[in-house]
Amino acid sequence: MDFDLPADLAGYLAELDEFIDREIVPLERADDNIRFFDHRREDARTDWDRGGLPSKEWEDLLAETRRRADAAGHYRYAFPAAYGGRDGTNLAMAVIREHLAHRGLGLHADLQNEHAVVANNVGLLLMLEYGSERQKSEWVDELAAGTRYFAFGITEPEHGSDATHMATTAVRDGDEWVITGEKTWNSGIHGAAADLIFARTSGDPGDGAGITAFLVPTGTAGFTIEEYLWTFNMPTDHGRVALRGARVPVDAMFGPEGRGLAVVQHFFNENRIRQAASSLGAAQYCIDRSVAYVKGRKPFGRPLADNQAIQFPLAELHTQCAMLRALIRQTAWTMDRHGTFAASEQVSMCNFWANRLCCEAADRAMQVHGGLGYSRHQPFEHIYRHHRRYRITEGSEEIQLRRVAGYLFGFMKSRAPKGV
Repeated sequence: MDFDLPADLAGYLAELDEFIDREIVPLERADDNIRFFDHRREDARTDWDRGGLPSKEWEDLLAETRRRADAAGHYRYAFPAAYGGRDGTNLAMAVIREHLAHRGLGLHADLQNEHAVVANNVGLLLMLEYGSERQKSEWVDELAAGTRYFAFGITEPEHGSDATHMATTAVRDGDEWVITGEKTWNSGIHGAAADLIFARTSGDPGDGAGITAFLVPTGTAGFTIEEYLWTFNMPTDHGRVALRGARVPVDAMFGPEGRGLAVVQHFFNENRIRQAASSLGAAQYCIDRSVAYVKGRKPFGRPLADNQAIQFPLAELHTQCAMLRALIRQTAWTMDRHGTFAASEQVSMCNFWANRLCCEAADRAMQVHGGLGYSRHQPFEHIYRHHRRYRITEGSEEIQLRRVAGYLFGFMKSRAPKGV
């Protein structure tokens, strides 16, 4: 088994770094844009007078970054060549996502809203897999360019992890579907052209089948944004929406009727492995910054690095990063060769452990840096607050552990090939 990165991928990382240093770092430092990343970051990013939404200046800067990345041929890296991409693999995207996060805070990648110079545009991948020909003709070009997107409406105020018990329903009425219910944590809904709403169309609460996905334009009568939920890490773009008899045409269905949970699981598997890679990169960044700091910090006349109380926790975290890196890359490699659902157990392992590890590494970095580490003049509190969300969203770590246990104890059947 060859554990070396493919030569073309290693070369691409160097190409990507050259682009970031040439185009993105100068943009980050121009016109006081650094305010979005230094100690002023949360305040600069947040429009406190508009419900805590992202500020226009912040979103304009992200849009300009995406434009430059697209013009340079990086933004669409993961997309099929037919849509301007480079046919990026899951393995390549895992390596790239780790690499970008390992660079630290910056305009090259900001996970707060899934922004990166190499897009993690799972919405496009879902559109290509499940969208109708009409939907593809309407959406694909703008999705690929990052100029249009849809939000994701599965979680409800009374139903989070128990998605099969969702209360939102859709009833067929001639050539239309009538949707009634509520969704919450609709990230990005303030600027989305549509919301991908999941509703029960048949079956009973708890049934896996009978849930259908609908692409609902945000301007649809009966569709309203009720509030934006303020969070541990601001700004917020996480809306609670209500659908009160919202009518959509039959061709608003996204994927087959009654098979909406397959769309959800496809999204989760694709996104979770990439999220795990980003958390790994951020964890390694915290460790590396801490090691560099303690080598130079000399209280009582000796470097902090001489103390085993400093060495051992960082050594343990560094070891866990190395082991996790191997599992993430093996899992992504398996997905490339055997399909998105071939490594569901491993995806859950990677995801829950990476997000937990990142929080532990950021917390340790704060401790190592002392009072300065606790301040906003270092990036660790921001990294902790941001990555703490991923221990809950897109499947809490308890749900991930439940999935792993399901495969381990035989309650779920693994699709992984033998030896994986």
